[in-house]
Amino acid sequence: MRFDLTDLRLFLAVVEAGSITHGATAANLSLAAASERLRDMEAVGGVSLLDRGRRGVTPTRAGEALAHHARLILGQIARMQGDLGEHALGLRATVRLLANTAAMTEFLPDPLGVWLAAHPRIDVDLRERQSSEIVKAIAGGLADIGIISDAVDSGGLTLRPFAIDRLVVVMARAHPLAGTKRIAFADIVDQAHVGLAAGALQDHVEQQAENVGHKLKVRARVRTFDGLCRMAAHGVGVAVMPETAARRSSRSMSIAIARLTDDWATRRLSVCCRSEPELPAPARDLMAHLAETGVRG
Repeated sequence: MRFDLTDLRLFLAVVEAGSITHGATAANLSLAAASERLRDMEAVGGVSLLDRGRRGVTPTRAGEALAHHARLILGQIARMQGDLGEHALGLRATVRLLANTAAMTEFLPDPLGVWLAAHPRIDVDLRERQSSEIVKAIAGGLADIGIISDAVDSGGLTLRPFAIDRLVVVMARAHPLAGTKRIAFADIVDQAHVGLAAGALQDHVEQQAENVGHKLKVRARVRTFDGLCRMAAHGVGVAVMPETAARRSSRSMSIAIARLTDDWATRRLSVCCRSEPELPAPARDLMAHLAETGVRG
């Protein structure tokens, strides 16, 4: 039975995602290539590895055994590469880091930039995910460290404080609620919104609307927080975004800002991993750096 590392990474990604399509995307493979690899793995092994259903895929008992060993193998390889990268001239190491939208855009660039500048032979594979997806990926060995909010169950991962992310509502100064300093999401959920084109934060906000029986009315979608503020300033709609980004934009734009009072709108962000002692040396160093330099005001 011969599986290469790409096979193992793909299989873990599919198991964690519960979907061949999403697993293929996470493994940077086309759906056709991923499907062919999975069929070949089952043919070579002579066993069924996945139960395929209308709602996605789940591992068989043989698949669970393969996933367990794949995590051990890939984890050991990552630790080997990290440890060798500290000693071998010219050998590069990569730390796999997952983060939610707020962490990636507001809290991570400065401390990560400082760390990368001090470690020129180490690269960081940084990807944006929802906190719930990050927990699954870290637990499944698909990434070294992650940054998650306390809105999700960390599932026994090792956590270290990183930042506090407060969400606010941004609106035009002429908006009827512009003079309000604190607003409940229920007060603006049925209004016109401007949102991000994609990302974990936008998914989170729209899920909160669904939780109270609404579908968010998004008039336009943009790619940046600056774009959200510009749209809101023109009265296109209200926008929910991190307070740090809103305050920065308010220096040059005519917008009003109100803090959301809902519990889910104040999120404590943590750096997480499965086990610090088991991390590759570069990932362990980066995790310590982020925990020491995080923003907890």
